[in-house]
Amino acid sequence: MKNAYAILLSIFALSVVQAQEKKFNLIVGTYTNSCESKGIYVYDFDSNSGQFNFKNTSEKTVNPSYLSVSSDNKFIYSVNESGSESRISSFKFDSKSGKLDLINSQDSKGADPCYIINDDKNVIVANYSSGTISVLGKNSDGSSTEVKQVVQHTGKGINVRRQEKAHAHMVYFSPDKKYVLSNDLGTDKVYIYEYNPNSTDEILKLKSSVDVKSGSGPRHLIFSKDGKYVYVLQELDGALTSFSYTDGTLKKVNETTIVASDFKGDIGAADIHISPDGKFLYATNRGTANDISIFKILKKGKLELVQRTSTLGKGPRNFSIDPTGNFLLVGHQYTNDIVIFKRNATTGKLTDTGKKIELCSPVCLVFTKI
Repeated sequence: MKNAYAILLSIFALSVVQAQEKKFNLIVGTYTNSCESKGIYVYDFDSNSGQFNFKNTSEKTVNPSYLSVSSDNKFIYSVNESGSESRISSFKFDSKSGKLDLINSQDSKGADPCYIINDDKNVIVANYSSGTISVLGKNSDGSSTEVKQVVQHTGKGINVRRQEKAHAHMVYFSPDKKYVLSNDLGTDKVYIYEYNPNSTDEILKLKSSVDVKSGSGPRHLIFSKDGKYVYVLQELDGALTSFSYTDGTLKKVNETTIVASDFKGDIGAADIHISPDGKFLYATNRGTANDISIFKILKKGKLELVQRTSTLGKGPRNFSIDPTGNFLLVGHQYTNDIVIFKRNATTGKLTDTGKKIELCSPVCLVFTKI
């Protein structure tokens, strides 16, 4: 009898642990100037059921439109996108309660930061309107230093309205952290920088750059799970370009599009991610399409379209796949909600769960462990 009781107790304990492992923090950055928002919101998300519960929010912070969480899950870094007055904020983060405490805030030394990454040494930001990259150091308490380096992109593209000058739109570590890649929508280039984290003034050193199609406007990129390919999504024409990648070198191997052949509206390609199993790639299109395209990842960087479906909202600026791969969540900037889709791991296809999080202007979704 005692043995039976011990076994039942062990099974119960294991089931509790497994249930906890299926729960994550969903951290959401928002725009605060279009509706009522305090800035950063934290939810419990259950990757078994797709259920969610509000946990906490930041004190009022301006337009934290992109977020980056430290590797130890103790700090969150956000941009404060506000023209020439833009800043970078550092928060202490309690993953269990979801509580955020502002540590400090620094001038971004650029206009309208739109992407942010961090490692143990530095915080790196792409400033869209000024066409610059800013590098800030990190202190042991999680705070950021003043900007240590500013890299200026120069040039323009053929789209007079959108490419009148450089517009740095992303910074992204290579898998081995030896390089930082940066898309520039204004110059139609992907820049590759050597990354020297311990340097005091030249943390980023330009290695090379690669051109994409003129007028296409590269926005976001993603590495394949094996690190051998890079997929670049172009905002202005919806092109999706595959590159082979070896030690800081990109070579174009293929190109497709997220735009339907009979589509006549405005194109606004936005975000791109790969499923946790590395088998499927997803990319959103804003403008008048408001849809998401799903591709099966084939050999040698090629992609095969398997589905294109509505995101069920307006302005799908950002989306995220939960770490188990069971659900894909789309943040809609203009309909003020996060729509929760169930993901089929075998086919990659999405179906609507009927669940959504009502929230002012969500524009960045990040999952972390609790």
